[in-house]
Amino acid sequence: MRPVARSSLAGDAVDVAPGLLGLVLESRVGGAVVRGRVAEVEAYREDDPASHTFRGETPRNRTMFGMPGHLYVYLSYGVHRCANVVTGSQGNGAAVLLRALLPVAGIELMRERRDGRPDRELTNGPGKLCRALAIGSDHDGVDLCSSSSTLRLLDDGYEIDGEVRTGPRIGISRAVDRPWRFRLPSD
Repeated sequence: MRPVARSSLAGDAVDVAPGLLGLVLESRVGGAVVRGRVAEVEAYREDDPASHTFRGETPRNRTMFGMPGHLYVYLSYGVHRCANVVTGSQGNGAAVLLRALLPVAGIELMRERRDGRPDRELTNGPGKLCRALAIGSDHDGVDLCSSSSTLRLLDDGYEIDGEVRTGPRIGISRAVDRPWRFRLPSD
């Protein structure tokens, strides 16, 4: 497995999002290796009323305006951490929300971090995957393309078997009709 090239993450979030499917998100937080294959994502752009960047740059969303390939982490409803892959060029607030992973490695540790939940519930939501991989607010801005990062996005040559599924995004109240959610065919 090799870290994903930053150039493959640079572009319109809607175009980059389906390309994230099948990649592996690796966490080496605390020295333990935990990995999950990206199974579902949602795209958010600066011109999107559902995006954190729609009203411009703030201290909270500053990472989304940075270089592609960095992690944007925010707290949702004051409870759950959510992780996003920054896309686009610097100054263009866009990112792709990681909605679900398929556990690949470190499943026992994921179970511990998720309080013994059934395997199907370990990483099947944005907050769940952050907890299973120990992603916290302090990881906001981490470079996912660096081989020395504790969180990395890796390419292991996985090929998607079938057509990527698309549909409306979930859990938002604006621009709900945009089909910017992408899922693996088997998910």
